[in-house]
Amino acid sequence: MDIQLNLKRLTECREKAGLSKREAAKRINVSQPAYVRYENGTRIPSIQVVTAIANVLNTSVAYLTDQTDLNTPDFILIDKDASPMLFSLVEACKDYDEDKLKQLKQYIDTL
Repeated sequence: MDIQLNLKRLTECREKAGLSKREAAKRINVSQPAYVRYENGTRIPSIQVVTAIANVLNTSVAYLTDQTDLNTPDFILIDKDASPMLFSLVEACKDYDEDKLKQLKQYIDTL
């Protein structure tokens, strides 16, 4: 299956993240020449690489492949050391059912 990246969006997301091509490649775990080829459109990444790119650039595969215009991430990673309170909050809520999560969200929205 060929993945058709929106090259303009790929570049814009990388720049918005404040990453050089070298740093993006390092975080995605590909060589810099490979990443440059992805961004230039001369190489088509696998779905696994596109997923890694989306995660590193804090966006979604759907956004990078023109399936949506909504630029929101597929995943949010929370570093326990960098954000211990947020991490513990998510840990405490991870087993809540949908109704309890909705109640919590409504409460948070009132703050």
